[in-house]
Amino acid sequence: MTEPLTLLHRDDHLVAVHKPSGLLVHRSKLAHGASEFLLQRLRDQLGQRVYPVHRLDRPTSGVMVFALDSSTAARLGETFTERRVAKRYLAVVRGIGPERERLDYALREEDGCRPKSEMPALEAVTDIRRLDSVELPIQVDRYPSSRYSLMEARPLTGRRHQIRRHLSRRGYPIIGDAKHGKGNHNRFFADRLGCSRLLLAAVGLSFEHPAGGQRLTLSCGLDASMTALFRRFGWAGHLPLDAARCHAASEPSIP
Repeated sequence: MTEPLTLLHRDDHLVAVHKPSGLLVHRSKLAHGASEFLLQRLRDQLGQRVYPVHRLDRPTSGVMVFALDSSTAARLGETFTERRVAKRYLAVVRGIGPERERLDYALREEDGCRPKSEMPALEAVTDIRRLDSVELPIQVDRYPSSRYSLMEARPLTGRRHQIRRHLSRRGYPIIGDAKHGKGNHNRFFADRLGCSRLLLAAVGLSFEHPAGGQRLTLSCGLDASMTALFRRFGWAGHLPLDAARCHAASEPSIP
């Protein structure tokens, strides 16, 4: 029996949920035979219709918000489209990432229908910060030891695979990224460390609530495999917790 989804917040207008890694949000041309979708699971769990207002890639886990009625969906959709949402992600990458940097690389959209070379290059900006790092006395690549970093990413735009593509282009691919990463490191984490997923999680979201005007700030914990990895690497102090709070717009949102 499928375990219930973890609800981070629910009120009369919206619900926030922890999306598991590997689960598509809804049916699409990317489904490739998938029979289970977040939207349907959440609808069945709540016993009512839900409306998606933003997206997460299939392999990415973390906080997602759904509206509970069409008018709220329209208002929330505008909030996301107009970039009035603060987002925070955690990623495990190969190498010792920059202490702090703004990645400003235009990206071509990937719609799966036309060659990427025919798509326009669009503005894409991500702020990154190294939170911690580890060096393992194991040769995975050509070096006798292997180094990895815990990176915080705050995307200021919302291009498809933006964080994955930006970090890879900067030289720090996310572990578990089959398309933009490196296979030997992905296999090492899957076979030796028990993490076969993309190590990218949406852990924070903050926006003006569509009813009442207060700011809603959401925090989302990690799944069991990422939590175990953080503890193994000595990164337990960076583990996020499930939380939700409404506060005045003038107060700080995501720390």
